[in-house]
Amino acid sequence: MSKAVEARLAATVILARDAGDCMELFMVVRHHQIDFASGALVFPGGSATASDRDPRVRAVSDGADGLTDDTLAANVAAIRESFEECGVLYARPNGSETLVDGVRAAELGDKYRVDLEADKIGMADIAEAEGLRIAVDRMVHFAHWITPPHMPKRFDTHFFIAEAPMDHVLAHDGHENVDSVWITPLQACDDADAGTRTVIFPTRLNIEKVGQSPSVSAAIARARKEPVVTVLPESEKVEGGRIMRIPEAAGYGAAELFVEGGSGKAARIRYPDGTERTTSIAMKPIHDVD
Repeated sequence: MSKAVEARLAATVILARDAGDCMELFMVVRHHQIDFASGALVFPGGSATASDRDPRVRAVSDGADGLTDDTLAANVAAIRESFEECGVLYARPNGSETLVDGVRAAELGDKYRVDLEADKIGMADIAEAEGLRIAVDRMVHFAHWITPPHMPKRFDTHFFIAEAPMDHVLAHDGHENVDSVWITPLQACDDADAGTRTVIFPTRLNIEKVGQSPSVSAAIARARKEPVVTVLPESEKVEGGRIMRIPEAAGYGAAELFVEGGSGKAARIRYPDGTERTTSIAMKPIHDVD
């Protein structure tokens, strides 16, 4: 039996905003030439880099106290990926409680995003050069998924949720991601079921979970209150797809689900007995969290 590939630390960010009486999520479409989840609608994110573990990061971050080095690296990776892929910058000027405004975020993006994506610099370099504090305190831990051991490429992925600054203009980078959209959780799931968008299993379940909350503040309050239960899915191949087993305590409404399609492909989800998992069931609204 071959040895399991070590899972790489990674982070992904659920960027959310309120839009009238509903919540919208900023999602990107992966480039078709990327080997995992190509063409899929995903949350921005990626693997942690050496710069995310830079010892200087802790000294220039707000909200780093009490975090382990790995946890801090995941938070910084989430912030870096948001800046690289979308242009949103979770940082504030030294001495300020307010994030940089959209104009400065765009200016800093023009100045640093290319080198940041090329791993020539890190968030600590930008913070020191520009007199900024990295706003780790704006990242709220939402979920934790680890790729099963049998997969050839594995990720130890921390999902975060953050309210998108209203004056920042979010747009895809045009490299790893070829399109972007603000979309409601319901529309994302309906599009996936209709076959007009590719949404993979972990993304789908986290869209459904965030969609149970009526607003960004409610979703963040719920994430702050509820413990994050690690999900290491167990997969069993069956006719027409696979049975995925996850901890019921993780908050996705089921411990076993039938998924049509392979890993990294579109995920149409039913219950193992054949019952459809409709959005009205999967995203049954929850009450606001005090």
